[in-house]
Formats: sequence, structure tokens, C-alpha cells
Amino acid sequence: MNMNKMLKQAQKLQQKMNDIQSSFNEKEFEVTAGGGAVRLVMTGSFEVKELSIDAEAISADDKEGLEDLIVSAFNQAISKVKENLEKEMGQVAGSMGLPPGLGF
Repeated sequence: MNMNKMLKQAQKLQQKMNDIQSSFNEKEFEVTAGGGAVRLVMTGSFEVKELSIDAEAISADDKEGLEDLIVSAFNQAISKVKENLEKEMGQVAGSMGLPPGLGF
């Protein structure tokens, strides 16, 4: 493979990944914790769009439990966004004939 062809392929890959990242940033990912007691919606750019807490989960006696559910929801959302981004980027790399695991 000559150098010019490799450079063109790299540029094409970079453009596709930029396009995917732009559209991915607008996607929303929803997670729940505590059997639905806490619901969180996060975008692909890690912006929290919505956080809702079931009234039954709110108790002065169990403040720590509610805090744990909120932390759990945030961590789940972050993991979900990362996993989906890696999957989408991996598909692009695979479609370009690149080996998996190139840091995506």
C-alpha cells in the first residue's frame, strides 16, 4: 500500500469518526437505578438532560440510600455512553478494514 493511499484512507476515517461523534453527541441514553426509583437521561456528550426521582424513594431516614441510587444512575449512564461510542467507532474502523481495538 502506498503512502498517498494510506493518508487518504486515514483522512476518510477521521472524517467519518468526526461525523459519528457529532451525531452521537445529540443522542440520549436513559438508565434507571433502584428498580426505576431514579431515572437519568444523558446525552452522548455526557450532558445530563433529566434526572427524576420517584417520590417513594425520598425519605429523610434513608438519605444515603437515595444518594447511592443517584450515583449508581450516573455511573450507569456514563458507562452506557462510553460503550455505545466505542461500538459505533469500532464499526467505522471495521468498515474501513482496520483491525479492532485501535483505541476506540
